[in-house]
Amino acid sequence: MSLIGRDRERERLVALAEAGGSLLIVGEPGVGKSALLSCLDGHLVAGVEAEQDLPYAGLHQVLHPFLDLSTLPGARRGALEVVLGLADGPVPPVHLVGLAVLEVLSAARPVVLVDDAHWLDQASQDVLGFVARRLTGAVLVLAARMPVFEGVPTLSLAPLDSPESVAVLDAVAPGLDPERRSWVLAQAAGNPLALTELPLGGNSLEESFAARASTLPADVRASLLALALGGVPSADLAPAVEARLVDRDGAFRHPLIRSAIVGAASLPERQEAHRRLAWATDEPDRRAWHLAGAATGADENVACLLEKTADRALRRGGAAAAVHALERAAALGDGGDRARRLLRAAELAAEAGRRDDVERILLDVRGLDLTARERALVTWLPTAFDDGVSEGVAGPGELVGLAESVVAGGDVELGMRIFWSVAMRCFWVEPGSAVRERIAAVARRLPIDPCDPRMLAMTAYVCPVQQGDAVVAGLRAVRGECDDAATLRLLGSAALQVGAFADSVRFSLAAQRDFRAQGQFGLLARALAVEAWSRTRLGDIAAAEPAAEEAALLAEETGQPYMRGLAAAVQAEIAALRGEYERSAELAAVAERIGLAAGARPVLATVQLARSLAALGEGRYADAFAAVRRVHDPSDPAYQLALRRYVLPELAEAATRSGNADEAAKIVEELDTATSSPALAAGLRYARALLAADDEAEALFGAALDTGSSRWDRARVQLAFGAWLRRQRRAAQARPHLKAAAEAFEAFGTRDWAERAREELRASGESRGGNGELTEHELTIARLAADGLTNKEIGERLRLSHRTVSTHLHRIFPKLGVTARAELKEALMTYSDTVT
Repeated sequence: MSLIGRDRERERLVALAEAGGSLLIVGEPGVGKSALLSCLDGHLVAGVEAEQDLPYAGLHQVLHPFLDLSTLPGARRGALEVVLGLADGPVPPVHLVGLAVLEVLSAARPVVLVDDAHWLDQASQDVLGFVARRLTGAVLVLAARMPVFEGVPTLSLAPLDSPESVAVLDAVAPGLDPERRSWVLAQAAGNPLALTELPLGGNSLEESFAARASTLPADVRASLLALALGGVPSADLAPAVEARLVDRDGAFRHPLIRSAIVGAASLPERQEAHRRLAWATDEPDRRAWHLAGAATGADENVACLLEKTADRALRRGGAAAAVHALERAAALGDGGDRARRLLRAAELAAEAGRRDDVERILLDVRGLDLTARERALVTWLPTAFDDGVSEGVAGPGELVGLAESVVAGGDVELGMRIFWSVAMRCFWVEPGSAVRERIAAVARRLPIDPCDPRMLAMTAYVCPVQQGDAVVAGLRAVRGECDDAATLRLLGSAALQVGAFADSVRFSLAAQRDFRAQGQFGLLARALAVEAWSRTRLGDIAAAEPAAEEAALLAEETGQPYMRGLAAAVQAEIAALRGEYERSAELAAVAERIGLAAGARPVLATVQLARSLAALGEGRYADAFAAVRRVHDPSDPAYQLALRRYVLPELAEAATRSGNADEAAKIVEELDTATSSPALAAGLRYARALLAADDEAEALFGAALDTGSSRWDRARVQLAFGAWLRRQRRAAQARPHLKAAAEAFEAFGTRDWAERAREELRASGESRGGNGELTEHELTIARLAADGLTNKEIGERLRLSHRTVSTHLHRIFPKLGVTARAELKEALMTYSDTVT
């Protein structure tokens, strides 16, 4: 095919081949994808529609020329051996297979070209998408009709413009009569393949190819049909080569020719071709699918063969292929097994995260006679996505009754799976106290040890307040006794719910090594998000930041929107603590959009925490209180039963600075009970001291300092206590606390918090007169502020955001040795005298 008009695209491919990396070429059939691929010298493979139900068939084509398993480490070698059918073993996660393929390609550094990638089997698509997003050394170019690989650099091919179309047509058919020439140009609409083929006859590409095939001898046509259906031709294809349908190697010259051959064949012809191919192959899966294609009605024998094909596909990690095989088996087999096969397919689709397949299959189940277990599956399966937060699915109350009935019927494993969905739902949404108590009552009757990690996690989700002490005790009992990654992740989640943040970090971090090694990136995203949330509350933002960033990326890649939102909200909190207020606002907005989609309360609560921290940093204390107050309001979407207990420091601080101390005191009193939760206990001590009358405050601050709080909690107490001592005219006693707080906040990377401590330290008499010169820009802002302009008014005058103005003022105050705007005018006069 001509490449006229594709110079820029060709140059991009050549540059890619030199530098390495991946590219997805997208465009309609015939637009030039295959022609562009031919510009590169590399290993070319093509997706075949007939092989879509053979898991990893496409990947085998990609790797075959340079596959050396001996160079791979054990787990990755084993993963490829299983999915390529070379060995039996546990089904590997798709991302572990991806890591193995990435290592193979990086070592061999080939140029791999994949045409018609949309026809690859789903398992191969998943792996190649993972690889394409990470590949650097080798070259991988994929061509597809639609953007099937998210996150891969994409080159979209548009039809040729009019002058380019004319040039192509004149090159291939220079003697075309004017009327036919005009018709071809109009019909082709800039499609290069159409411009090349339509002059030879036919009203469309498919018709042109089919018409050419119809003139061939019957045995050649039969061989072409067998080739199009994924088989091997039985006759000499020389006439098809002369007709420009296949090349000399026996491959179709363009994927459209394959579909045209199949489309032109009658149903009996296709069935006969499938029958011949079925008995010509010794591969059981290919035979089963060809027999299914040859079937003229119900056939239980073929249905059983397809069910065995599904089993083999599962053993190789081909969930999508297994689902399709079971659906086809249900259609071909006896009616009595139809519901069983369909619901098994739906279960597999749910486990693979294939929401559309689940919804389609459940529609086919309607009206069938179902057992009690099957009815339970129909109710539960739609909740398997997005942690059951999606609209239109069964709520916690309905599901807990379902779990109880399933367990009573003897299926404990399914009952536990349903119950886990119930517990997760209690984290993301709020079912109410009555439903929570009913869930807890059912949990007590489950035949599971209360100290089982699954039960600990579920109890933490369902009853973080009433059973919090029991969960903390359970976590202490199993600490150091577990090395299973999945169990460690559950324990990390449970620890977060009950405010044992140090344990949460420890468990979550321990789980990540195996998740990475095994390619379990969906679970890795969850462990990272929990680690980031807990580290941020501990003030360890240097370690929390990369964890939150990776959690956000992996949650996006693995299709977990609410984990993506939670990670973004934590990123917003980190940015607020760092004093990056504009970035914090942007991230909070992203997280809020995700959280509001279905009222994901942990996301929305963390968003309000981030906004409160940003407002505190900018001195907008009323805004800070309004934001954090929402987390404590049961009628607000940001209310979250567990997380509300861990934002008391922000609540108390904003309240005391905005005139809302009485309201905050009521909330503290409500939560003020004896607790084993480290975070809640620390928050209560801090809040009580901050809200106390002067004659009680010192003892309460002392109590807050004397306990084993985190370094972050201690630094906050030292700052607040030092400021209180200074206001009591006890500057000498204040300074050690303020100095320690400033040093701690500096170490944490919370610049503005450190500056606040230093401001208080200077106000205590530690250092008067400022500590640096103002820039011209800062001097202008300082003078405008001294003249009484608000941050917004200064921003409008200087074309800055009010947040940027606030940040500048935070830097200006210590340079001038002041702590309030009212002191600016006098300080500027002194400053001017000093400078001049």
